[in-house]
Amino acid sequence: MAKTKTRKEELLEELVKEYDSPEALIGENGLLKELTKGLVEKAMQAELTHQLGYDKHSRDGASTNSRNGFSKKSIKGDFGKMEINVPRDRTSEFEPKIIKKNQTRWPGFDDKIISMYARGITTREIQAHLQEIYQVEVSPDLISTVTAGVIDEVLKWQSRPIDSVYPIVYLDALRVKVRDEGQVKNKAVYLAIGVNMDGIKEVLGLWIEQTEGSKFWLQILTELKNRGLEDILIACVDGLTGFPEAISTVYPDAEVQLCIVHMVRNSLKFVSWKFRKEIANDLKKIYRAVTVEEAEQNLENFSAKWDSKYPMISKSWRSKWDQIIPFLAYPADIRKVIYTTNAIESSNMTLRKVIKNRSSFPNDDAVKKLMYLALNNIAKKWTMPIRDWGAAINQFAIKFEGRVEI
Repeated sequence: MAKTKTRKEELLEELVKEYDSPEALIGENGLLKELTKGLVEKAMQAELTHQLGYDKHSRDGASTNSRNGFSKKSIKGDFGKMEINVPRDRTSEFEPKIIKKNQTRWPGFDDKIISMYARGITTREIQAHLQEIYQVEVSPDLISTVTAGVIDEVLKWQSRPIDSVYPIVYLDALRVKVRDEGQVKNKAVYLAIGVNMDGIKEVLGLWIEQTEGSKFWLQILTELKNRGLEDILIACVDGLTGFPEAISTVYPDAEVQLCIVHMVRNSLKFVSWKFRKEIANDLKKIYRAVTVEEAEQNLENFSAKWDSKYPMISKSWRSKWDQIIPFLAYPADIRKVIYTTNAIESSNMTLRKVIKNRSSFPNDDAVKKLMYLALNNIAKKWTMPIRDWGAAINQFAIKFEGRVEI
């Protein structure tokens, strides 16, 4: 039995039967644009009728106000630039809801600009893209205006309350170039990423400062405490001098774990390419040891083999040994949850891709806007607990008795 067509389906068939190409349907002057224009104008006329209380040409209206023709309005959107007729009333009280009085862009158009901006696309590239895809010209000032509102979001986000306990908090920084007082300066963008009790990663905040230093980290940790973070079980950090002391000042019970990725990277920084792979493999024997005793022995073996060429490597590991070995107290399957800042390293990799097209930023706010939007995109993927979280949180509950409730 043939399905009976609805009135809507019949109307659609009637509309498209005379159009024989995609351009005729969705092109610059196609049917879709005509329909959009017509529907918007009809909707605004209906809004005015509702406000006046009587239909056009009706003599039953008791309102002292009345229709007063139309004004032209240009609006930008996915369909390009569109001229619409906006109905007016004599007392100028009418304010359309579908296209507001001062609105010049179609709803959702600003979101496209922000989405492109968040992916590191430069202002010039956004202009070219909108022109090429939608035949819409936008100015740099418009893009700045659209993205300027993000700063208010950043301020609210940065001061929002956070959980009282994060079992793991990763702390790291990356460098960007920013114009400041007429000069381009290298600045540090500080990041804090927490793993909550459910094992889900969460960006706790971002901060910008001239240099990366333990004093500024102390300010950041104090701010996190003021926002509600009462306890950190494990703080995973890079090898910055004074960092563990800054953490213990605010969170005296936190266990400090140096990021092994940073340790290995710093160890290989001045190693000849000829020996880099071999040294990396020998370092792996240290941090993949089964016990602390085995790790200490492997460090001694490393020292005996390489101190004649690179004495500073073993010296560096020995000087930070107490912050390197905490993860060895845990089973092998959950050590990677603890000893590496991969959560931040992978985020930093994405952030570096986002900022690579910019030789420098005009100011700190421009950095905050882009980083915040990019971090939002990254965080959308954090919907599942990190690997082996169930085993990890049970271990934490035993080791940090009284500080973890599961």
